Amino acid sequence: MTRLELIKKIEDRKSKINISIENLAKLSNLGVRTVNRFFAGEDVKLSTIERLTNLLGLDFAGNKTLSLKQLEKQRAKDKAIFMASLVQDTSALEVQGLEKESLDKIISKFQKEFLSGKYKNRLWVA
Repeated sequence: MTRLELIKKIEDRKSKINISIENLAKLSNLGVRTVNRFFAGEDVKLSTIERLTNLLGLDFAGNKTLSLKQLEKQRAKDKAIFMASLVQDTSALEVQGLEKESLDKIISKFQKEFLSGKYKNRLWVA
C-alpha cells in the first residue's frame, strides 16, 4: 500500500464520521499542523499514523478494525463515561458520590444521547 492509498482510506473514514481536522487532532493528541501535514502527504512519524488510525477504528494499513457503528458506540461510551465522571466529581466534592447503579444509568443516558439524541452531532467534538 502506498502512502496516498493510506491517506485516502483515512480521509474516507474521517468524512464518514464527519470529524473536523481540529477535533481529529485533539482526540488523537496531535497538533493540527501535524495532522494537516499528514493529509498533505508530507513525512510524519509512524506514531502519528498509529494515533490517527486507532482513533478512526482502522489498523496501521488503513483496514477497518471496527465498523462505523462499533466505532460510534465506542466513542459514545467513552464520551458518556467522561461526562458522567464530571457529574461524579462534582457530587464527590459535595460528599454525595453516586452509587454504581446511578452512575451506570447516567452513562447509559449520555450514551443514548450521543448516538441518537440531541447531542448526536457532538459525538466527535473534543
